[in-house]
Amino acid sequence: MVEKASFYVRLSTKEGFNASVRHINRTLELLDACGPKKNIADEINRLLTEKELEAEQVQSAVNMLLVEKWGYRVESRNISVVAMQADLVSEETAKWKGIDLVIGYHHPDLGFIVLNPKNPGSAAVISDFRKNELIVLYAGTQDINATVDKNAEAALTGLFDLLEDKNVKSPAALLTGPWVFLSPKKAPRAKVAGLAKGKTKSVSKAATRSPVAAAKVSAGYTQSAAAPVALPTAAPVVAPVIPGQSKITPLISVIVSNELFHNGNVEAWKRIIRSFNAKYPGLQVSIYYDGERIIDINTLFKWGKVKHGSCIQFRVAGENIQDLAKLSRYFKQGASSQYEAFLHGSPDTVMNLF
Repeated sequence: MVEKASFYVRLSTKEGFNASVRHINRTLELLDACGPKKNIADEINRLLTEKELEAEQVQSAVNMLLVEKWGYRVESRNISVVAMQADLVSEETAKWKGIDLVIGYHHPDLGFIVLNPKNPGSAAVISDFRKNELIVLYAGTQDINATVDKNAEAALTGLFDLLEDKNVKSPAALLTGPWVFLSPKKAPRAKVAGLAKGKTKSVSKAATRSPVAAAKVSAGYTQSAAAPVALPTAAPVVAPVIPGQSKITPLISVIVSNELFHNGNVEAWKRIIRSFNAKYPGLQVSIYYDGERIIDINTLFKWGKVKHGSCIQFRVAGENIQDLAKLSRYFKQGASSQYEAFLHGSPDTVMNLF
């Protein structure tokens, strides 16, 4: 028994050591990859997309490089207002070429994620920010010998103002520099041999050189002489922002049709969520009202607070999301005068709704 226990200790120690080595290697890779035209947030999200980095490693990698290595200024705040025009954030910060910026966002479902505010693709995520959620901003230049405190402070203040839907005038000191966002371009497709020169080939000749073509001929397929093909010019694309966005639904609205959303409606919603969690334990349902995430619906949905015509929103996060339409339909019924259909049985009853 002692030998088995010591084996598992050695195994776990080895696995922990290997994980630490992988984390250090990825951090060094980020160190080499980042620069004035490659923001660390975009590089981190690229690695996450390629499954070369774990989501749990993001915050430590950001702190190690931005704060400890390059001495970026950091400021955190629970935002009080949600940006109504999130695309203006990238439009304005793209002008700030004198400094590098990173947004850290404690997403309630995805954990700590990072964004490049100069990346237009970040607007989709910024528009999803909610009041009182924690935002961490980083500003610097990766030059440990430079004095950028004044510029960094101005950038942090301006970026928070943008995120809270305030008017911002770009500081003149930030308008000149190398820190820009460059949209990655798709690699052009390789030219097909012979087609670029406008040559044509018969089926028999192609078949002698291509096993696939030979198989088509033997199967009775016909192929006409090939014409020159005009290859499309690759268009720039916006870098992916948050890997895992496909694992979380957009906000879905439910209109309250009962005269008041009272204790009976609350109980109906709680039972609907309990039934959904019983069928899909890996999925998480989040409720939102008036721009805020509601952790305990009892604390908000009190008698007389949410009235007829109010909009309550929800979203689902997790792998293999299912039954959204049914969940929405049940929520609508639970928010109506027909909520009693969900109140049969004891308060701890788990209904078989899904």
